[in-house]
Amino acid sequence: MKLSKLLATLLTVTVALLIFSNPALAQDGGAAAAGGTGLLGLGAGLAVGLAALGSGIGQGRLAGGAMEGMARNPAAGGDIRTSMLIALAFPESLVLFCFAIAFLLLNKI
Repeated sequence: MKLSKLLATLLTVTVALLIFSNPALAQDGGAAAAGGTGLLGLGAGLAVGLAALGSGIGQGRLAGGAMEGMARNPAAGGDIRTSMLIALAFPESLVLFCFAIAFLLLNKI
């Protein structure tokens, strides 16, 4: 439980850095005109990477719990499998949203 809170905090800080790094690090326009993204690219990469890491950990725990449930009660395997596949979509969608936001921020420059 502590690891997921730590990952959520790191993701929040990374997204905040992503949002606020562009105006805070703006110079005379030379870096932006030359196509340099500065810390924005690093923040986008970290945001997507940490989101994928957290999603992978969550999906692994979810699948492990489902396998354990199916091992304990094989008759309920179909219901557990269906619920697991639906539940796997939620962490994956968060990663896709993070990727889309990072992509939009990188194309803003």
